[in-house]
Amino acid sequence: MITGENGTSTQPSFHELMERRKAGRRRFPWVFWALLGPGVLAAIANNDAGGVIAYAVTGAQFGIGLFVPLVICLAPLEFTIQEMSMRLGAATGLGFARVARQRYGAFWGYYHISTLAFENLLTLITEFIGMTAGLVILGFPMWVAALLCLLLVIAFALLTGYWTKERIALLFGSLNVVFLVAAWLTHPSMAAIGHAFAAWNVPQAMKAGLTLYIIATIGNAIAPWMIFFQESGTVDKGVTSEEIRFSRIDTAIGCTMQVVVAAGVIIFGASLFGYVKDISNAGPAEIISSLDHVAGRLPAILFGMGLFNAGFLASITVSLSSSWSIAELFGWSKSLNDKISEAPTFYAIYIGSLVIAAAVILIPGLPLNFIAIVTQIIGGIMMTPLLIFLVLMTSDKELMGEHRTGLFGRTWSWAMAAALVGFTIVTLWHTFSGFFS
Repeated sequence: MITGENGTSTQPSFHELMERRKAGRRRFPWVFWALLGPGVLAAIANNDAGGVIAYAVTGAQFGIGLFVPLVICLAPLEFTIQEMSMRLGAATGLGFARVARQRYGAFWGYYHISTLAFENLLTLITEFIGMTAGLVILGFPMWVAALLCLLLVIAFALLTGYWTKERIALLFGSLNVVFLVAAWLTHPSMAAIGHAFAAWNVPQAMKAGLTLYIIATIGNAIAPWMIFFQESGTVDKGVTSEEIRFSRIDTAIGCTMQVVVAAGVIIFGASLFGYVKDISNAGPAEIISSLDHVAGRLPAILFGMGLFNAGFLASITVSLSSSWSIAELFGWSKSLNDKISEAPTFYAIYIGSLVIAAAVILIPGLPLNFIAIVTQIIGGIMMTPLLIFLVLMTSDKELMGEHRTGLFGRTWSWAMAAALVGFTIVTLWHTFSGFFS
C-alpha cells in the first residue's frame, strides 16, 4: 500500500494491482488493463481544443486529399517520441527535467521547466477557449462558462488516488469517439477517402498557405508537454522496466486513436469546404454555428460536446505535466496518490495554472488567433531541444542499461530530430516573414 505522511493507507499501488493479476489466458488482459493509461492519455490529449479547431479548419480549407493521409502517417513519429519518454521514465524512475539536470547540469533542468510552464500556460488558454465555446452558445455568460469549466477541472484533482484519476481520465478520453460519429453523420464519400490515400494529391487552392498548415498539422500531433506527461505519469503510476513491453502497447493504442480521431475531425471539417467565409479566422463558435447550418443540428452538437471534452482532458494532462515536472525538479511531493495536504505545492501549481488561464480568456478583445500562432511557434521551438535531449538520454547505456535505444532506433530518432529542426526553421521563416512583409 502507498501511505500518506500520517502512515494511513490511501490507494493500492500499481504493483499491488499487478499482483492480483489473473492466471492463464486471463493474465494478459488483466496486465494490459492495469497498464493502460499514460500512453493513451498523452496521445489522446494531443487532440486538444486548439488542435481540434485547427483540424476542422484544415479540412474546411483544403478538404481531405492531403491531410487525412498525412495525419495517419504521423502515428509512427508520435509513437517513437512517446515510447522513448515512457522507456526513460520506466528505466530511471525519474522525470525528464530531473534526468536532464542530473546528466547535463542545472541550467538545462531549469530551461526545460521554465519553457514548459510558459508554453503550457498558453496551451491552457486555448483549452479554456474551446471548453467555454459550447457553454457560451447555450446562453451562459463568458465568466460563468469559464468558472464552471475551471471548477470541473479542479474537481478532478480532489478525487482519491492515481488509479481513480487515471480511470476517470480514460473515460473522458474514450468520449473522443463523438468526433468519429459526427464525421459519419456528415455523410462523407468513402470513395473520396479511399482516393485520398491512393493519390495523396496536393490541393491546388491556397498553395501559399499550404506549408504552414502542414507544419501546424505536424505540430498538433507532437507537443512538448506530452513528453513530460508520459514520463511523469509512468513514474507516478509505478511502472518499471519490467513492464516496458506492455506499456509500448498502451502507447501504440493511444497514438493510433489520436491520428484516427484527428482524421475524423478533418473529414468532419471538410463538410464545410467552400461554405464558410474567412474560415482561417473562424473561432469555435463560428465553426459550430456553420456546422449547424451545413451538416445539421446533431453533428454540430456532437462537435461542441467533443470540443468541451477535448479541452477538459487536455487541461488536466497539460496542468499535470507542469505540476509533476516542477515539483520533482525542486524535490517537492508530487504524486496523485497524495492528498492536497500532503503535496500542497504540487496541487497549487496545478490549480494556479488553471486559474490564470481561465482569467486570461475574460480579457476583452483577446487576440485568439495570435495566441494560437504564438503557442504553435513556442511549441515547435521547444520540441526541438526536447527531442534532442530525449534521444541522447535514451541512447545513454550508463543511464538506460539494457533498455538503451538500439542502433536502428537511434538512427530513426536522429532523423526525426533533424526533420523537426527543419520544420522549426520553416515555421519561423513563414511566421516572421509574414510579420515583416
